[in-house]
Amino acid sequence: MANSKYEYVKSFEVEDEVMLPNLIVVRIDGRDFRRFSEVHEFEKPDDGRVLNLMNACATAVLEEYPDIVFSYGFSDEYSFFFKKTSKFYQRRASKLLSLIVSFFSSVYVMKWKEFFLEKELKYPPSFHSRVICCASKEVLQAYLAWRQNDCHLNNLHDTCLWMLIKGGESEREAQKLLKGTQKQHKNELLFQKFHINYKNLPAMYRQGSCIFKTEVEENVKYNENGTPVKRLRRKARIVHSENIAGKNFWNEHLSLLKEVGGFTEDVEKIKPEFVRSFQFENKLMPSTWIVIRIDGCHFHRFSEVHEFEKPNDKQALNLMNSCAVAVLEEIQDIIFTYGVSDEYSFVLKKDSQFYQRRASEIVSVTVSFFSSMYVMKWKEFFPQKELKYPPSFDGRVVCYPSSKILLDYLAWRQVDCHINNQYNTCFWMLVKKKGKSKSEAQHYLKGTQAKEKNELLIKEFGIDYNELEIMFRQGSLAFWQKFCVQEDKNMTHESKGSVQNSHKKVIVEHCDIIKPNFWEAHPSILDENLPIL
Repeated sequence: MANSKYEYVKSFEVEDEVMLPNLIVVRIDGRDFRRFSEVHEFEKPDDGRVLNLMNACATAVLEEYPDIVFSYGFSDEYSFFFKKTSKFYQRRASKLLSLIVSFFSSVYVMKWKEFFLEKELKYPPSFHSRVICCASKEVLQAYLAWRQNDCHLNNLHDTCLWMLIKGGESEREAQKLLKGTQKQHKNELLFQKFHINYKNLPAMYRQGSCIFKTEVEENVKYNENGTPVKRLRRKARIVHSENIAGKNFWNEHLSLLKEVGGFTEDVEKIKPEFVRSFQFENKLMPSTWIVIRIDGCHFHRFSEVHEFEKPNDKQALNLMNSCAVAVLEEIQDIIFTYGVSDEYSFVLKKDSQFYQRRASEIVSVTVSFFSSMYVMKWKEFFPQKELKYPPSFDGRVVCYPSSKILLDYLAWRQVDCHINNQYNTCFWMLVKKKGKSKSEAQHYLKGTQAKEKNELLIKEFGIDYNELEIMFRQGSLAFWQKFCVQEDKNMTHESKGSVQNSHKKVIVEHCDIIKPNFWEAHPSILDENLPIL
């Protein structure tokens, strides 16, 4: 397909490859899950169904991505460990963290009813994610010890806190009573005041959950005489171990030894600041435009499985648009977004301090929220279609230093929309109307220019490409629009008639954003500092 003059903007994308021999860990954790747990009335201090839902999501991640060989989680967080030789997504940090958090979020929403049959999911959950580069097995071991120690300390504290609250203390009073107390004192408090032996609580609460794949023998078919034919299959297994960083636990599992390596010593002292220094973090340059672009992962297959109409499925595009609107309403620093097909670009205001401009936080929260919303809204747009498996999106975040380059970026995406849609319209007409195979249609269109494609559509199919629905040809824009509302007031000697109050809402439009006319016609966007050429 043809290139456009705007493609130079790709040079602003930075490479974020995690170089070998670093071991890769991706950690996700819930965004504002304290509020989420209160709204959904989770049991305190531990809700077994919540933890089992998290475990089910993590298991799905391991089953989906073979390069992930081990995971550990507790509360609202999970860490995923890649095999040491992984080349998944060319080891690009942004791709890894966004894809995993997206898939995890989609599965969380899809599996909600399995664990909370009587509870409505009231709003989409979202998660942060980040990459930790473990420079050696020793760093990996220290990371494991740090996370399991946090699990123990947090759960012990929360168990004491909620027993005190249930015993009549206010949350503030309970926090004051526990301030500065050590583990021994908390254990004694639970035993003496509430007759609870902390060590007898379920291991999942105290120690967290490990998931890794082991080989199990399964019946795959039966011979004519009824004898089962068995094969070894790798299946995810959940265990709860007291010391996941100990050499005994790690070294007794051959699959982990092979894919990651073993430990020679036990961890004696945990230094969280040491592990944090290996966190792969990219803080974005100040006073630059931040653009988050998310793309559907393997959406060609997704559209086939879900039988989307070709070349354009209006309901699928409207679902994407609805999710983009929800993101704008959720993340106030996003002022404008443009989308086409299975991708969307979100523009943050130039002076944004969203998550202190940390790239991993910005892209992961955006893609996670979008993914959750996509699953939650599916039935609204496809009431007769079952969502057969979780959708996922990968994301990246790019800084553009000037207004011109930002608008050239948007122009690049709209030119791509036109080029791809014109090609796809021709392709699917040849397949559906002329009976050509997909390879024949590709060969027929190879090397053709835009003018030739337009002539093909008119002569062969009676289609004027420029008369097709504008959303298909030019994509969709969503942005904040300010407007005034007349409000009647009671007549008094001080005020008469009505007054105007300023409000704003997100609107979706379909138009040419390459020409400056669009920006001139929307001064409310300019009020948010989006520039004009």
